[in-house]
Amino acid sequence: MSDLQDLYQELILDHNKSPRNQGKLEDANRQAQGYNPLCGDKLKVYLHVEDGIVKDISFEGSGCAISTASASLMTQSVKGKTIEQVRAMFDSYHQMLTQDSTSESDESSLGKLVVFSGVCQYPARVKCATLAWHTVKAALDDATVQVTTE
Repeated sequence: MSDLQDLYQELILDHNKSPRNQGKLEDANRQAQGYNPLCGDKLKVYLHVEDGIVKDISFEGSGCAISTASASLMTQSVKGKTIEQVRAMFDSYHQMLTQDSTSESDESSLGKLVVFSGVCQYPARVKCATLAWHTVKAALDDATVQVTTE
């Protein structure tokens, strides 16, 4: 395994073991629930959006290492971003995972999220890595239905 792959694996394991922004966000004004029936991952995302900016975000739930690490890194990545920026990040992240391509612009716009670029080689795990993102997108849309990866 290359040094870069080792670093990526360490970052994912760290965010799984010690997730950032985990827990209920008391002043949330948007939220959504997500579910991956394939492996049982369940997630709830809380947002505090003000003036079109994600001022705060958190999540709670249970899932595999990829799902938990993805939710943790996502919360760090979208905090302070505009809704439009978060939607653009969703598109870039989703494309990276489903089209097996990571451009230099993706790397600069996604930052640490590129650690998930290798997930595209494991199609069943793509749903784990994207659950939090589909859920945050639903929260931004103020959707009332549970998001599912199926």
